[in-house]
Amino acid sequence: MTIVRGSKDCGNSPKNLFVQTVAVALVTGEFIADAFAEGALWRHPSGLIESRSAIGEWLAQQPKPDEITIAHAISHGRVGAASGTLVLDGQACRFAFVFEFTSTKANVVSRIESYE
Repeated sequence: MTIVRGSKDCGNSPKNLFVQTVAVALVTGEFIADAFAEGALWRHPSGLIESRSAIGEWLAQQPKPDEITIAHAISHGRVGAASGTLVLDGQACRFAFVFEFTSTKANVVSRIESYE
């Protein structure tokens, strides 16, 4: 089971909490189908992943980290970002995601830019 340490940015912000939830899901390989638009795109360091179903398939193949720490999870309008560290097999790695949402409700992801 992955140990998750959340960001203090989420406080009483449902949008920031959603950003954190999606970031944790991406890092742990979980798939929250409702969080993604059908035509969602993910520009990942390993290549472009196109469509909600392709994102789900890719996540299902990923190893589960031992720990995740979300340093920041923020949102503004139709954009959000999350950054942090993960530990996988004893090795620490930093990550960052920039999310574009389908609307200012910030509850459905249409695009992800991913950095490691």
